[in-house]
Amino acid sequence: MPSEETPFDANAPAWPTVSVVVPTFREAESLPYLIDRLGSVARSRGLRLDLTIVDDDSRDGTAELVRARPEDWLRLIVRTSDRGLSQAVLEGLRHARGEVLVCMDADLSHPPEAIPAMLAKLAEGADFVIGSRYVEGGSTAHDWGFLRWANSRVATWLARPLTHVSDPMSGFFALRRRTFEAGRDFNPIGYKIGLELVVKCRCERVVEIPIHFADRRFGASKLSLRQQLLYLGHLRRLYAFRHGLFTPLVQFLVVGGLGVLVNLVLLTLLLAAGAATRVAVALAILGAMGSNFALSRRGRLAPEPELAWPRALVRYVAATAPGALLDWLVTLAAIDRFPAWPPQAAALVGIAIGAALNFAASNYLAFRARHVRVRRPPA
Repeated sequence: MPSEETPFDANAPAWPTVSVVVPTFREAESLPYLIDRLGSVARSRGLRLDLTIVDDDSRDGTAELVRARPEDWLRLIVRTSDRGLSQAVLEGLRHARGEVLVCMDADLSHPPEAIPAMLAKLAEGADFVIGSRYVEGGSTAHDWGFLRWANSRVATWLARPLTHVSDPMSGFFALRRRTFEAGRDFNPIGYKIGLELVVKCRCERVVEIPIHFADRRFGASKLSLRQQLLYLGHLRRLYAFRHGLFTPLVQFLVVGGLGVLVNLVLLTLLLAAGAATRVAVALAILGAMGSNFALSRRGRLAPEPELAWPRALVRYVAATAPGALLDWLVTLAAIDRFPAWPPQAAALVGIAIGAALNFAASNYLAFRARHVRVRRPPA
């Protein structure tokens, strides 16, 4: 919710106090440059700024570096349990003292020089300000590959039911302290803490400012396949918080959409390798089923508590087999009936009909389990 405190004027001589929170894990090489740039921005714009580095016990010299710095506005929190970027940011925000809270990465991909523009947008009434790569004027490093770009775009699309901003994945953002304190039920997993705050703090006026997202100068990216799978689990939690009853459908579409991609890619590769059509369609369906099962497990999209995986796999196959069989039959029928269609188009028809059957059946069974009593005959 918007803050009820007196609005501040970013152009006035007295700036609000700003607390910058930077989560770190093995980022010691980048920190001196980040601290110097933050200090330069504070001096040139008259900012009252403090920096809290929240380190997940890197043991790479981060602690020694921070203690040796002369800045009195710099402090360090070292975490040895419940480690993770999102948890580190939340801890830093809870310990921050400023009127405005800013979060940014330590790897120099986020420009500290954009902080005054963020303050200006908060002064104009924004609840949450994002440093965005994708609005007009924003950009990314020239050597961003297609796969990295596509990964970011797909992740953004999956977040559309939660927010319509163009870069909800950004880890560079600002909000008022009162906005953060109005949030509730924080339970993020993975790296996308900004999206968590937008949803859980119920931010209505989310504004983006353009930034240049630079490649890191030191160290290695922490983004991994595991983090991408955790992102799917995080989305499930946020859908449940925001949309309630629509969560099963959205979850089904998220995992199913990724399964469609697996199905079509496998079908294309198998046909190109000379596999018989019936075999290729069947193997593509089985591959998509395996992918969906793995995503549901690894991405924490399965209901909690989880069953042991062998038993869960048996139940999953039993539950999805009718839809998979219908998918196979419809796809083959479409290929025979419409020979001019590419096989992938026929596969999409089969997938849609098979998925509809599985979704309807699973929700009917869940409804029966919740609402229908089994009455035993009298003895």
